Amino acid sequence: MVKRKIIKINEELCNGCGNCISPCAEGALALVNGKAKVIREELCDGAGFCIGVCPTGALTLETREAPAFSEIAVKEHKKTQNIDYIPQKCESCGRSEDEAYMIAVKYRGESLWYCTKCLPKLIHG
Repeated sequence: MVKRKIIKINEELCNGCGNCISPCAEGALALVNGKAKVIREELCDGAGFCIGVCPTGALTLETREAPAFSEIAVKEHKKTQNIDYIPQKCESCGRSEDEAYMIAVKYRGESLWYCTKCLPKLIHG
């Protein structure tokens, strides 16, 4: 165990929408009994991409004792999962994350994705 940043999920705030699942490239999150859960701590890299898409603010980063992040565990986990890959799409132009880098944006409680090509339009109106 090492002291490191890891996702913390407030179950009282989690509404089970699942928005946080897709941004987690490591597959550390899953919906369990209608709530988001970190299924294996060594899969969570603590990057926090999931935080920006949570409409209820249920996800935060905390520094605590946890198993070290493991790239090997991530690779093994991904091999065992039968997950349909559904790429995020830009709210403005419709490009997918296969075509452009995407950034999660929260606006009035909604989690939206924008590609970096459309980001200037979003910033400057």
